[in-house]
Amino acid sequence: MAPTIHCVRHAQGYHNLNVANHTMQDPQLTPFGEEQCRLLAQNFPYHANVDCVVASPLKRTLRTALLGFAQDLDRNGLKVVAFPELQETSDLPCDTGSAPDVLAKEFEGKPVDLSLVTVDWNSKRGKWDPLPAAIEARAKEARLWLMARPEKEIVVVTHGGFLHFFTEDWSDSARFCGTGWANTEFRSYTFSPSDPSEAHLIETPESKKLRKSADAKPLDREEQAQLKRTTQMDWQDQRYVDQGKAQADLKAKV
Repeated sequence: MAPTIHCVRHAQGYHNLNVANHTMQDPQLTPFGEEQCRLLAQNFPYHANVDCVVASPLKRTLRTALLGFAQDLDRNGLKVVAFPELQETSDLPCDTGSAPDVLAKEFEGKPVDLSLVTVDWNSKRGKWDPLPAAIEARAKEARLWLMARPEKEIVVVTHGGFLHFFTEDWSDSARFCGTGWANTEFRSYTFSPSDPSEAHLIETPESKKLRKSADAKPLDREEQAQLKRTTQMDWQDQRYVDQGKAQADLKAKV
């Protein structure tokens, strides 16, 4: 039987404070972000059933997993599995991860499994390209990988932008600067029994009840597709703006 997936957006990082901080390479959590993780640990209702924790290998997602799910890791002797396919969508510095040796030093002595993190995982080329087709392909790859795992309930800590590709739900996608997910927000999903080759996710009724948008009319397939196209165009425009600001900042420092 395919596992239940508990999706979590990372806590507040320094890049979430302002656009200028998008030039920061793989930023850490803010002190407020660390506090959000403590609240996540208190409020997450499914700790007793978690038997696997997976996270994007960026520092903010790994820290969120370590702080928010420490009790699960300790109780079951687990490690956070760093899974590159879960990385964020853009190639801005803030969404570009660190080299494997940097991560190994950063998380030395911590329960983190970096065995799946390849040398090119942060290249933003090939399968890691920031274009929609490549992101959709790795989102599907991530779903299939998770669906095939033997565990029953898996926590997946990832990023606001990527979560829309991963869940294929674009509702409220502009609510929080390009995503419908608040920092440390969690939602739970099961895999659709139809078309297992795509590993589509279905949000559980219990998860919907926890959200304010639970009573909103669900979008049909065409509405989802239109919202997806609009959001991706907005993201692309913002990417060019942020890259221009980053280049201007670098010139000003020279």
